Amino acid sequence: MPDILNFRDRAPSEEASVSLDAFLDQSNANAVKIEPGEDARLLLPMLDRISLVEVSFPVFGDGRGYSAARILREAGYTGELRGSGEILVDQINFLRRCGFDSFAPQTPLSPAAVDRALSQFSEVYQATGDGRSPVWALRHG
Repeated sequence: MPDILNFRDRAPSEEASVSLDAFLDQSNANAVKIEPGEDARLLLPMLDRISLVEVSFPVFGDGRGYSAARILREAGYTGELRGSGEILVDQINFLRRCGFDSFAPQTPLSPAAVDRALSQFSEVYQATGDGRSPVWALRHG
């Protein structure tokens, strides 16, 4: 299992996630993994009992996981949201901005490179799921 790195102060969940189909068929699972092309909206009626949603990024160029994250955060999901798979250091800021709490890259990333990526931009331009105010809102109150 790859190392799990956090954006937030809480410890990452160690629960094993089940597939979306298995989750929808079970009443006792509270961790689910979403693959590209699966509809995150199917989880909306059950958000209160989910502690971890793991979003799969099987290839670098597949951005559907960002949409899944936004859907879940905008619907009020407050549990851990983890990106996993083919995650490159170039994606770290985008994951955080979409509301991911943690990530588990398939290939280990240099901690120094992750720190640089997370501190590269002091201000942001878009309102997104990480709670940071965009620079235009800071300028115009």
